[in-house]
Amino acid sequence: MQTDKPKKAKGIFKKYMLKLHLWLGLLSGIIVLIVSLTGTVFVFNEDISTYLKQDMIYHGEKDIENKKPIPIRELKELVNAQLVNEEVPAEEVTIPMDPTRSYQFGLFKANPEGWNYFDTYLIFKTVYVNQYTGEVIAVDDLLKSPFFFTMILHRSLLLSNAVGGTIVGVATIIFVIMLITGIILWWPKNKNMRKQRFWFRWKKVKGWRRKNYDVHNILGFYSSALALIVAITGIMYSFRITMSWVYFLINGFSMYAPDFSHYKTTAPESMETPTTVDRIAATVKEHYPNAFSFGIDLEDHENADHHHDNMTIRVKDHEFKYNDSHTMIFDEHSGELLFNRSHGERLLAERATGATYDLHVGAFFGMPGKIIAFILSLFCASLPITGFVIYWGRRNKKKTTK
Repeated sequence: MQTDKPKKAKGIFKKYMLKLHLWLGLLSGIIVLIVSLTGTVFVFNEDISTYLKQDMIYHGEKDIENKKPIPIRELKELVNAQLVNEEVPAEEVTIPMDPTRSYQFGLFKANPEGWNYFDTYLIFKTVYVNQYTGEVIAVDDLLKSPFFFTMILHRSLLLSNAVGGTIVGVATIIFVIMLITGIILWWPKNKNMRKQRFWFRWKKVKGWRRKNYDVHNILGFYSSALALIVAITGIMYSFRITMSWVYFLINGFSMYAPDFSHYKTTAPESMETPTTVDRIAATVKEHYPNAFSFGIDLEDHENADHHHDNMTIRVKDHEFKYNDSHTMIFDEHSGELLFNRSHGERLLAERATGATYDLHVGAFFGMPGKIIAFILSLFCASLPITGFVIYWGRRNKKKTTK
């Protein structure tokens, strides 16, 4: 009799795990489906966009070896003069290291009080400019891009980030619990069951319900480890405090982070000239000639909507990866380099939390990682569908039995 007690307890435990798995699945299934499907689209967003926008990205200017780019602030004025119909001026520029690529100016306007996608993002455009002639090649309205729409649907279900982002975050937490309970339920009782749990054995199986059950279990098992990584990195975006927790754990239970606030612009404004920004750009290129690009905030001091303690520049190493970046701080009046820190000098905790996006979309491992992330997202999208079919079949079976 005593030997039956552990088995009985185990059976009760699995019974409650099944109920938890079922009801959490019904609660979050539609959101997990939407987030997973949009994830499959968004994985290759930058790759596809870059391929389709070759005429914008490359200016096609001839004989650039014997030409110099127009000074950045002068170029900004030329660009804004051509954008007279735009509501907002161009106030920031992305400069590629490759001289055959166009400069990109950003036009942004958002409503922080907006409750949905259409009310929040008012203007979101990229202006592609030939830096040698000042000609505006194209104005790319990202609000009309299916990829941008998909990204917001993925992140916040087209609602405000405060509401939609929270819903997605909670659904993702539920998904993590479901992955864990799913593994517990999947775990085979003996060697004979183990043979059926690792691969599809359908030679003698004719019923589609059994096949659906196997698809749910087997795909769920093989995708669970990587799905946990994708889900947890997604939660870190929905709830930023979780990123602090991860930082704390990796940093040896310490929240210490380097403080660069003492690097401030101290030179008088009179030292700033129209070409100060160009000297800063030249210094960036000198230090990181093999990087991909860097951005500069060109907002005028008197019209600035935020305070400038200095000019901080993030240098991006790769086209489709964001973690490998370097930080440079300049005195924005004199152009003097105050601080320079390469990616390799960052703390392990900084590099780990900084890799959140790249891990989430698979870019951390290059194209193979993106392909895996794409397939993984399809697997995750299938789970709420196959799971619901299992639930519906059992529900109808119970009704028939009655």
